[in-house]
Amino acid sequence: MTSTTPTAPGTDPDHGSSEELRARVAALLAQSRARSTALTDAVDEADLIAQHSPLMSPLVWDLAHIGSQEELWLVRDVGGREPLRPEIDGLYDAFQHSRASRVELPLLTPSEARAYVAQVRDKALDALEHSPLRGRRLVEHGFAFGMIVQHEQQHDESMLATHQLRAGAPVLHAPPPPAGRAPAAREVLVPGGPFTMGTSTEAWALDNERPAHVVHVPAFVIDTAAVTNGEYAAFADAGGYDDPRWWSAPGWAHRVAEDLEAPQFWRRDGSGTWYRRRFGREEPIVADEPVVHVCFHEAQAYARWAGKRLPTEAEWEKAARHDPATGRSRRYPWGDEEPASAHANLGQQHLQPAAAGAFPRGASPLGVQQLIGDVWEWTSSGWHPYPGFEVFPYPEYSQVFFGGDYRVLRGGSFGTAPAAVRGTFRNWDHPIRRQIFAGFRCARDPRPEEAAA
Repeated sequence: MTSTTPTAPGTDPDHGSSEELRARVAALLAQSRARSTALTDAVDEADLIAQHSPLMSPLVWDLAHIGSQEELWLVRDVGGREPLRPEIDGLYDAFQHSRASRVELPLLTPSEARAYVAQVRDKALDALEHSPLRGRRLVEHGFAFGMIVQHEQQHDESMLATHQLRAGAPVLHAPPPPAGRAPAAREVLVPGGPFTMGTSTEAWALDNERPAHVVHVPAFVIDTAAVTNGEYAAFADAGGYDDPRWWSAPGWAHRVAEDLEAPQFWRRDGSGTWYRRRFGREEPIVADEPVVHVCFHEAQAYARWAGKRLPTEAEWEKAARHDPATGRSRRYPWGDEEPASAHANLGQQHLQPAAAGAFPRGASPLGVQQLIGDVWEWTSSGWHPYPGFEVFPYPEYSQVFFGGDYRVLRGGSFGTAPAAVRGTFRNWDHPIRRQIFAGFRCARDPRPEEAAA
């Protein structure tokens, strides 16, 4: 994105006039729809209705689901309009049908889905024009519209992951990311002490990011960059996938059961050179790019092999938001201003992570780089609510997933939209998942001489 890209409201309680807010919301809705259209227009009808992986929905299901959610919240609830297609509600309810089974449903055809989402959008924009954008909590500061912007962009990222899984010639194109420069320091010490985690003021923050609360985090050391392809290849070349010492018991069981030997989409040729498949292109791995398409178990095994560990979620957020000079928590590592192209690799502007050190202007006060964008980063923390959590506006977004074996991911990827990520944003997935654009960085406890410094 550029600095002129429309942005979501931040922490200013007024967010400008209602007309300014409407204009920003309309621009973000248009931006999201343009991306959805590009992702679905890039392939033919056979690809749209195909099941490219049992882990992912057919692309045409994602498209119509985007429209269904927009109709439920913006047309029916905010706008008070009669349902457009009540008979399809169940088809596009993510909790009624698993991803693997959706291809068997009597889904809308691609042309029907496109017509439906266009009709919904017309009525949603009418609801935006007539909503006071204040009063009821759902519409205060345009929350419902922001929720739908984020929902569509999240599904756009899912559709991008489906594109990575599809077979065939490349259909997506983007320029390469900027070149990197190795950070001056490989690690930084984050001093121990309290910091404010989460938010109670971010206008479009989702319920699992709330409320703001003080957390005491002991001193820790964190890598200034995510683990790179070259570093991860050294782990694989050293037999890391063959040595159970580095793996947890469930991680080793999964590695054996699935015969894991490298990140998803990697292969090694007869000379020992590693290649990756990226959106239909096979190419040598780029050594200084963050590794991507690794599961939590792989990330944890690498960290142990390197003599480190994964950061906790609180450590990750403190590294990303805490300003030691002021003691306050920023919205983003670089400050409170919305992401610009100089800050982070976001929004599918590039179809790969950027090399370490590519965005020095996006660094945190302590010099930790690229915490936003490039790759989602696995943490060691499970998926749980914050103290004082309240469901809003529905339990199926966060609450029903709390507990289980989920692990938290932070920071967004190159496929995450700026409107759908911030320093408080929380993502989660099963520890075996690799189709997502996930990597990691390492942390460790400080040595005695470091802690005393």
